[in-house]
Amino acid sequence: MNILKRKEMNTIKNTKAVSDTSNRRAPMSPLRKTSLLAGILYLLTFVSIPTLALYRSIREPNFIISSVSNNNVIFGGLLEIVVALAGIGTAIVLYPVLKKQNEAAALGLVASRVLEAATIFTGVAFLLSVVTLHQYEAGAEALVSSHTLVALYNRIFLLGQSFIPAINDLLLGFLLYKSRLVPRGLALIGIVGAAPLIAGYLAMMFGYIGQQSPLAGLAALLVAVFEFSLGIYLVIKGFRPSAITSRK
Repeated sequence: MNILKRKEMNTIKNTKAVSDTSNRRAPMSPLRKTSLLAGILYLLTFVSIPTLALYRSIREPNFIISSVSNNNVIFGGLLEIVVALAGIGTAIVLYPVLKKQNEAAALGLVASRVLEAATIFTGVAFLLSVVTLHQYEAGAEALVSSHTLVALYNRIFLLGQSFIPAINDLLLGFLLYKSRLVPRGLALIGIVGAAPLIAGYLAMMFGYIGQQSPLAGLAALLVAVFEFSLGIYLVIKGFRPSAITSRK
């Protein structure tokens, strides 16, 4: 009887050990952590979309002499700062992987992202300067200054968030296409999408279309689709097995 009981106890213990082992999740690989973090950061670069509405008041000609709240503009500035930092983060997180494909292009992506962030920070500083004038009740004498600062924001926005993103996506699309870390069709969207974005930028520079026109938004559509889709793909799927992921 004792022998039978011991056998039963051992069987129960073995069954429990197997169950516990099967319930444990396999540890996440460093490569999967990289893709997950990069995907989250890419999705964070879309948090500034509400600024289209949040900055509406500061674009009004008489904002500086109005009694409207500054909170929307300040909140919009904070969202843009998040985007700038997330943009730098995407390039830094992906760099150790992408450099295995082409180190110069991967480094160029980091530099381009940093330059883009610098223009965003500068643009936010222009708008917050208008907010400061408004808080200190600078009055009608500051109308020209406020209009100039808003115009400077609009101009640097074109450079930092229209032209430079096209360079970013050309570099990233090329690296992803060559490395096959994601489906090549997805990488091609980034490469192809850069052309209409640059065309739209030039059209706005020469005054053929307005910065807030539907055509300006259409020019940026493919780049937006690429970056958002890439973020979703990296979060859900991660990198595809490829030649560079097997390198140490």
